[in-house]
Amino acid sequence: MFNPRCSTFQKPLRQRRFILCMYFVGFMDLFGVSMIVPLLSHHVKSLGATPTVAGIVGSTYGILQLFSSTLVGSWSDVVGRRYSLVTCILLSALGYGLLGLSTNIVLFIVARIPVGIFKHSLSICRALLSDLVSETERPLVMGHFNAASSVGFILGPVVGGYLTEHEGGFYTSSFICSGIFLLNAGLVWMLPWNDTFKKTDLATAKTSEGSSNNIKRKHEDSDHVKESAAPRERFFQPAWKQCSSVLLKIRALSSSDMWDVFLVRLLMAIAIMLYYSNFSLALEERFALKPKVTGYLISYSSTLGALAGFLVGPVTKLYHNDMSSMLLHSSILTCSLIFLYATAPSVWQVVLCSTFFAISTTIGRTCITDLELRLGGAQASGTLIGAGQSVTAVGRVLAPLLSGFAQEFSPCGPPSLGVVLALAAVLLLILKKPRGAKGEKRHPNL
Repeated sequence: MFNPRCSTFQKPLRQRRFILCMYFVGFMDLFGVSMIVPLLSHHVKSLGATPTVAGIVGSTYGILQLFSSTLVGSWSDVVGRRYSLVTCILLSALGYGLLGLSTNIVLFIVARIPVGIFKHSLSICRALLSDLVSETERPLVMGHFNAASSVGFILGPVVGGYLTEHEGGFYTSSFICSGIFLLNAGLVWMLPWNDTFKKTDLATAKTSEGSSNNIKRKHEDSDHVKESAAPRERFFQPAWKQCSSVLLKIRALSSSDMWDVFLVRLLMAIAIMLYYSNFSLALEERFALKPKVTGYLISYSSTLGALAGFLVGPVTKLYHNDMSSMLLHSSILTCSLIFLYATAPSVWQVVLCSTFFAISTTIGRTCITDLELRLGGAQASGTLIGAGQSVTAVGRVLAPLLSGFAQEFSPCGPPSLGVVLALAAVLLLILKKPRGAKGEKRHPNL
């Protein structure tokens, strides 16, 4: 079922343990975050905030993520994964710790600032894994990492909800989340970076120094690259020098011809968000479904989405590593499922759509990330993954506005609009099919 060449367990023992530790870091990261996220709105209201103020406070995190994703991702390319990852985890731990002390709205906003700027640990982990493995192995490893993270997001709300039933439960959950991030930081710091990642550090140093004007692909002969600066030295470089390198990387990305890939990501992200935007309300109005039953359906879909991460490797093998075709077909399936959900005559068709929708979206997200890395070059993986997260953040800003507008016409308005956007993404993929499925460059400057 699995390609032996792509299996994590065929790697050297030290490298295998490193990858498994990254899976654990991803699991614990979303486990801690998901303990807090469902409780934030309730806590803001308990602090005396009006609905308008609560909405503004809630949007602060998304806005900060929008602008910081690309910057932090590019910074990880400049200074190396180890120091950037530990820094982001520690500052996120600080934010969640301050959240546990937030007895008024001002402290709550202050606590969300470091989290909004530096909560990019998962993106750096993905960039780190893409540095460590080959293009052939990357979809499988990314799929497993996403699956492990999703399991954490499923289990976290259960623990957070249980703690909330006790007095001061939110504050307890916040401190536990902060402790989890400190544990992750310690684990990341103690990993055998010098042995496992020696080749990657050398290639990253070379790229940080030599790719100011374009995004370069990882050199196959990186064993022979001379190290220009150790990761520790790069981390403690003057701030102006680091900022200059970051801005040059972002400029190189903005001048590349990857607009179509990012546009597909934006359109599909908004379409998926519109599918979920009024899910509970729509099912209640269309089928008189109780919120409790809807909750079970959402949990069922989330569990399938987590398990679908393990299907990425076999599906990639089935497509002979052709990520462009894989993305096209998963997008067509997603578009069709949104249409079937919008026109579903019975709740059982909704259940069927949710089953395959969780699988198609999981595979699609992995495909678009892998395609971005292939087209832009693995050694700029932090910048590319960060830019992708920024694009998704734009979708999070636009989706609620579009959903509210579409709901004025019908409960099926949001998914119907999602069908149109997903269809536009499919047409774009057909008309301008991204190259790079086999690893070739799209443009000489990339």
